[in-house]
Amino acid sequence: MTLKHGHHPAEADRVGSDTWRHFHEGRAERTLIAGPEVRVLFERTPDDYDPIGLARRYLDGADIILAEGFSRAPLPKIEVFRRAVATAPIHQDKDQTPEQWKAIVTDDPALTARCPVLRFNDTMWLQLLANLAWDGALLLPA
Repeated sequence: MTLKHGHHPAEADRVGSDTWRHFHEGRAERTLIAGPEVRVLFERTPDDYDPIGLARRYLDGADIILAEGFSRAPLPKIEVFRRAVATAPIHQDKDQTPEQWKAIVTDDPALTARCPVLRFNDTMWLQLLANLAWDGALLLPA
């Protein structure tokens, strides 16, 4: 399962539709859109930055959850760093906790780090990344 952090309110519904009006104009606490093969839940909550709490509440039963964003949360971290997107990896941020880093995947042939560095041109990078993610996963107590 996956968990995505956003810096702005999610907009998965069309302005003016019935479900949009239920949630926005009706100020419903929760609105669930149920359709063939997919459901979307809109929920008003002040707690939107606790990935562990969100995982426990909404993703119970997952073997593994990949979380995108939440860079300041105390979670194991894997960074995908591409030179075309940023000048330096987040991994080099002095505020980051080194032991949380499990790997960096990059197209930068010169990048070094205190964690494993995988390169897109390596033949087995994806399999190795999957193993590092599984072995380095944070186990949530029941």
